[in-house]
Amino acid sequence: MMQATLTALAEPRDEDLPVSALLALAMTGFTAILTETLPAGLLPQIGTDLRVSEALAGQLVTSYAAGSLVAAIPLVAWTQGWRRRTTLLAAIGGFLIFNTLTAFSTDYRLTLVARFLAGMAAGLGWGILAGYARRMVAERLQGKALALAMVGTPVALSLGVPAGTFLGAAVGWRTAFLAMSATTLILIVWVLRRVPDYAGQPAGETSSIRQVFKTPGVRPVLATILTWMTAHNVLYTYVSPFAALSGLQARTDLLLLGFGLAALAGIWLTGVLVDRMLRTLVLASLAAFTLTALMLGTLGGDASILIAGLLIWGLSFGGAATQLQTAIGDAAGDGVDYANAMVTTVWNAAIAAGGLLGGLILDHWGAQAFPWAVLALAATALAIATSAHRHGFKPGHRGAA
Repeated sequence: MMQATLTALAEPRDEDLPVSALLALAMTGFTAILTETLPAGLLPQIGTDLRVSEALAGQLVTSYAAGSLVAAIPLVAWTQGWRRRTTLLAAIGGFLIFNTLTAFSTDYRLTLVARFLAGMAAGLGWGILAGYARRMVAERLQGKALALAMVGTPVALSLGVPAGTFLGAAVGWRTAFLAMSATTLILIVWVLRRVPDYAGQPAGETSSIRQVFKTPGVRPVLATILTWMTAHNVLYTYVSPFAALSGLQARTDLLLLGFGLAALAGIWLTGVLVDRMLRTLVLASLAAFTLTALMLGTLGGDASILIAGLLIWGLSFGGAATQLQTAIGDAAGDGVDYANAMVTTVWNAAIAAGGLLGGLILDHWGAQAFPWAVLALAATALAIATSAHRHGFKPGHRGAA
């Protein structure tokens, strides 16, 4: 324990945010999201090239998510004693190796394996990013640091995915993956030059996964994530058939661009306010999402209502990752890496559940039923977050204690 205390005291606590280092973490998140979603916009080219159907080509996204789902907790546990920069570089190196393998593979089964392994690298990366960002700064700046480190997610969703799809359509999907590998090489140099290194936790001083899971506040945050993100993915995955109800199916790309830009505004707002009013932000975001679902359920056939709903939805969703990871980090304390590995696992489970539930709803009741399922799940998430006022989502300033 004395060694851990001395290590913590020796770590720098800058008065200003280490912007370059935090942006390197954001670029890691950007790479993870873009690696995951890039095939979705290139399914016809990938399917033709690998001689499989578009449905099978779509499993390249599923395989990546499965890798993250099964590997996050075991890999974070295995690497707890590693130096933090070494662990981060291992995750980034995984993107480099497996994206390159994907670009050159001509066998569908090998490509599927490469995607699964890339997902494992993402599971490790997501498991340590939040704890790494919080460790770089004083406690009063942790929310802002995490917001900056997480900005890669909405940027990737709003700008990176359309750009990657355009690049793949213009020069081929393999070139798009090679371009990802090239940017990963730049990221490795960036991390080596600008991101500070910290010691891992010595053997015998790490919390167990069970201890962290039982820590007060952790389970309500995980339950909020599961219900909130399942609700989000029900509608986000099937936004195109839902947009068809208002005649905007052909403009889905612009609708998602608007969603992404609103999400960027949401993460900026979260960065400004998260350290002062974390609980208020979470409850306001969930309340806005719940009301949006109600609005879309009753008036979603109107194009202007759909556009307004997507913008409010994007604004409420943009800061969600920062808000939830800040909350679980505060609750978990020294077990933050385990906690964020759980977040990665639950988040990917919610992506899968949202896709599955949305598909069932579409087949049995049609796209008009989406908002009502979203409403039920979002209201449940709001109720869980509201009740978790003692530990999970505590009121007041984060640094008040």
